[in-house]
Amino acid sequence: MQSSHSLQSHAFGETRRGEKYVTIRQLPEVLINQIAAGEVIERPASVVKELVENALDAGAMRLDIDLEEGGVRLIRIRDDGVGLASDELMLAVSRHATSKIASLDDLEQVATMGFRGEALPSIASVSRFTLTSRQPVAEHGARLEMTGGGAATLAPQPHPTGTTVEVRELFYNVPARRRFLKTERTELGHIEEWLRSLALARPDVELRIGHNGRPLRHYRPIAADGERLARVSEALGAGFTEQCLAIEHSGAGLRLHGWVGLPTASRASADQQYFYVNGRAVRDRLVAHAVRQAYADVLYHGRHPSFVLFLEIDPRRVDVNVHPAKHEVRFRDGRLVHDFVFRSLHEALAGARAGGAAPSDVEPGSSLPMPASGGSFGFAPQQARMGLPVREQIAAYAALYGDRPQPPVSPAMASADEAAAPPLGYALAQLHGVFVLAQNSAGLIVVDMHAAHERITYERLKQAQDGEGIRSQPQLVPLALAVSEREADVVEQYADALAQLGFDLQRSGPQSVAVRAIPVLLNGVDVGQLVRDVLADFREHGGSRRVDEQRNALLSTMACHASVRANRQLTVPEMNALLRDMEVTERSAQCNHGRPTWVQLTMTELDRLFMRGR
Repeated sequence: MQSSHSLQSHAFGETRRGEKYVTIRQLPEVLINQIAAGEVIERPASVVKELVENALDAGAMRLDIDLEEGGVRLIRIRDDGVGLASDELMLAVSRHATSKIASLDDLEQVATMGFRGEALPSIASVSRFTLTSRQPVAEHGARLEMTGGGAATLAPQPHPTGTTVEVRELFYNVPARRRFLKTERTELGHIEEWLRSLALARPDVELRIGHNGRPLRHYRPIAADGERLARVSEALGAGFTEQCLAIEHSGAGLRLHGWVGLPTASRASADQQYFYVNGRAVRDRLVAHAVRQAYADVLYHGRHPSFVLFLEIDPRRVDVNVHPAKHEVRFRDGRLVHDFVFRSLHEALAGARAGGAAPSDVEPGSSLPMPASGGSFGFAPQQARMGLPVREQIAAYAALYGDRPQPPVSPAMASADEAAAPPLGYALAQLHGVFVLAQNSAGLIVVDMHAAHERITYERLKQAQDGEGIRSQPQLVPLALAVSEREADVVEQYADALAQLGFDLQRSGPQSVAVRAIPVLLNGVDVGQLVRDVLADFREHGGSRRVDEQRNALLSTMACHASVRANRQLTVPEMNALLRDMEVTERSAQCNHGRPTWVQLTMTELDRLFMRGR
C-alpha cells in the first residue's frame, strides 16, 4: 500500500463509486534520465565503461583516464578519436540519439560497443558534466556543460582532435545512490578490473590511467598478433602466461581463440575468467557451464580455472540487446555454442600431457624411445585386455600392479644421449617409495608415482568404456517418477538422445515418467535423482553429461584402487615405463583429483638453491 507522501506526487481522479485512482502521465525528462541512469550507471566503473566504449567506437587508439577519489569526485577521459561536430554536442546528450544504428537491420547485427544512446544523458543527469570535442576538419572545438541534467550551455573551446569528457561529483543530486557507493579503494578496484578486461580485448589501444594525480597503470599498445601474450602477461601476470595453453579452433561458423590456464594453475576464486563475444566482454551462464564441464575431469575440488577466451560469431546469431549495461548476450543457437566451447577446451586440456609432449608429437597408445634396459610398467603389453569388461580389466591391473613386495633396487644412471632424451627423461631413483626421480635435458623431474599411474589407469578405463558404448540395465519393475510438465515434455522431445545415454524413459502422464532402464554402469545410484538431473540438463542446455560424470567418478575410484601404491619398490625399467606412459596419456599432468603428477626443477633453480655461481 502506498504512503500518503508518495501519493502526493500523482494526479487523481474518481470512479463513479467515489474510489480514487491514479491517472497516467508523462514523466519529466530529468526523471526519465535519472531512471535510465539507475539501470546503466551503477558506480564509477559503469561511467568509465560507457565513456571508454564510446571512445573506442569513435576510433580512439589512445585513452588517458584520470580519476579522483575512486572516480566519485572526478572521471576525466581524453581520446584521440574522430571527435564530434559542435552542432552534434547537444544531440549527444539527448536520449536515444546515436550514430551507431539507424535501422532494425543494424540492431540485429550490432558491431559497435555502444548503440543504445542512453549513456551520456544518463551520466549527465547525475553529475556535473562537461563534454569537449573537435573533429579533424574543424578550426576549433566546442565545449558543452550540463549540471544534473539541467539546461546545457555550448561555447567554442580550443581542443586537439578527439574528445574529452569530465564527470564530476557523481550522484551529487541523488544522495541515496551515493550512499550505496563503497570505499575509494573498492570503487577504484572495480575501475581497474574493467580496464584490465578492456586491455585484454584491445591490445592495440594505449591506456594511461592516473589516480589522485599519480600514474597508476600504463598499457602500451601491441601491434602484432604474435605479441598479444605480452599484453596478457602485463594484465594478469607471468603466473598465468607461464602456465597456459593457446586455443585456436574454428567450425560451424564459430571461432574460439585465446588462452586457458593449466589445471595446476587453478585459483581459489573465479577472478581470472575473461570471455568476449565479438570483442565485447560478457558474462554468460551457458559458456560458464561449458567451461566447468571441460575442466571437470582435471580440476581439484573447489578450484576455478583461469582463461582469456574470444568467441567470434556472425553478429546476426547473437543478441547483445538483452541487458541495459550490455553485460549479457543471448545466442540464437545456444546448444551449438555450448558444445563448441566445451569440445574446444576439452580437446586442448586432453592434449596437456606430462612433459609437454604435444598431441601431434605422440599418438595415444604409442611408446617413446626406451633406454637400453627397457621394461614395461605401462599398458602397452596389455592392449589385448582393452576389450574386457571394466571389472575384469581392474582385476588384471591389480594382479600386475598390486601391492606385491619387491627387492630394493640400485638404479643405474641412463646412458642414453641427453639431447635425445624424451620429455620426462630417464629414471634415476625412487624416493621413499613415493616419488620417482628422473633426469632430463632441463634438470630434475619429480613424479608422484601413485598420482601418475592413477591418471594412466583412469584414461585407459575411459577408452575401454567408450569402445564398449553405454549399455542399459532394465529395471525389474519400471519406476514411476513424478516430474514437472516441462520435464515430461523433455522425455518426448529428446527420446533418441536419452536412449543413447542408456535411458529408457516413457511419458506415462502429464506429470509422470516411467523409468524402464538406466545405464548399466550406474546401477545402484539414486535413480529418481539421476533422471531428474538429466532432464533438467536437457531442458536448460539441450543435452547432459551427467551419465559421463557419474561414470567417470566410478572409473576414477576404480583407477585409484588399481594404481600402484606408496612404498611399492619399482625397478628402473618399471620407472622408465611409467614415464613413457605419462608422456602419451591425455591429461597426465594431473591426477584424477586435479593434483599435479610431476614437477620440473631446472638446473638454474637447483643452482639457486645451492647458491652456485655467487
